[in-house]
Amino acid sequence: MAVHRKRPAAVLNGDHSTATPTQEAAASTRRKRSRVTIGSTDDYEDSSCMGVGGFGAVFRAHHRVTGKIVAIKHLITSSTDRPGELLREARFLQACSGNPYVVGFEGLARDPRTGNLCFVMEYVEAPSLNDLLWDGPRLPEPTVRAFMWKLLNGAKMMHERHVVHRDIKPATSSSGQKKKKMCDLGLAISMTNRPPYNQAGTLNYMAPEMLLEKADYDALVDTWSLGCVMAELVTGEALFEDEDDDDDDESESESKSLTQLRSIFSVLGVPSEKTWPEFTSLPLAGEALRVLPTMVRPHHSKLREMFPEETLSADGFKVLEGLLTCNPAKRLTAAAALKLPWFAALRPAAAATATAAKIDAPALPTKKPQKIKIIPAAIPEKEPPRVKIIPPAIPEKKPPRIKIIPFLPAISGQKKPLRIKIIPPTMLDTRIC
Repeated sequence: MAVHRKRPAAVLNGDHSTATPTQEAAASTRRKRSRVTIGSTDDYEDSSCMGVGGFGAVFRAHHRVTGKIVAIKHLITSSTDRPGELLREARFLQACSGNPYVVGFEGLARDPRTGNLCFVMEYVEAPSLNDLLWDGPRLPEPTVRAFMWKLLNGAKMMHERHVVHRDIKPATSSSGQKKKKMCDLGLAISMTNRPPYNQAGTLNYMAPEMLLEKADYDALVDTWSLGCVMAELVTGEALFEDEDDDDDDESESESKSLTQLRSIFSVLGVPSEKTWPEFTSLPLAGEALRVLPTMVRPHHSKLREMFPEETLSADGFKVLEGLLTCNPAKRLTAAAALKLPWFAALRPAAAATATAAKIDAPALPTKKPQKIKIIPAAIPEKEPPRVKIIPPAIPEKKPPRIKIIPFLPAISGQKKPLRIKIIPPTMLDTRIC
């Protein structure tokens, strides 16, 4: 069954801003500039027009020498700020270089006949998500999950480089099977050296804190926009779209921002001191509370009623609810959303793809192998006791002499008495026996 959708609201690029384009340019000059390659439009040949808008037109072209197909954005030069805006977008795309989910930047080209600059970028042969959803059937949940996986990964990598898109919507995202990319960074800002507060983006996808003029909003405005895109992918219609947004006789006391806030709070409920302590201190909060209809019940969200179990699973709803949280301090970041169970089936496939894309290199262990310490056998501290062997007693060589004095009287005339030699038994000759 086809779902008929209304065209999204117009883009706001500073109509309610407190910072002029000149102020933004001045803030941008304080940032360290990187060199951008500038070629010539004569190097390319246009073949067909891909789209026309208030900014100008985008043409499909190919390089005359290499034959590479690119997309060239020709800007309208009626405004003196256009060249500066083009250079800003070029630098942001260059900062996102290598992000597979953001359209690639090829450089700038100058028309030698007029002196106008053109923007050269990667050509993506796929319609936008907005074209896919226009009068088309509702997308099954696995398809929605695949789209959100790539959009969230693209936003995560972008935010890691301190770039905030500020205009994420179906019209700025391609719907190709292989190349799902975000484009159009014309309203992007850098969080490292951001300009003063200004409201930018498309109303239907604009975060509450930006609508309430919170001066220090950050990359979480992008995750709110991604939540709006997810809701639209599921139902085929913009979630926060006021029924009277096409009326020309809008009350002067109620701005477009207040109208959009009324649409948001009628679905998610009015924030309380518990759910968003900072809410009442924001510049536009008092006016927003004054114009809210009395039928909007505080602290009550109708989001699950609009996305029942048969429309979106419990895991899918957890992602949607986390992205569409009014309080930015409690809102899911892109990195946190990707860790939820809804994307569990896609994580192994993504890891395998990343492994296949790596240059062949020896695998390095994540940890050093455990060292084995070899302990030698215990050595006794003292030497074993020595045994002293005493040989048997050796008899003396000469037996002791025994002097025997005979009883016989001395013989007259004999000078010395007769000596008798007694031989001990041990030395007797056997022949005596």
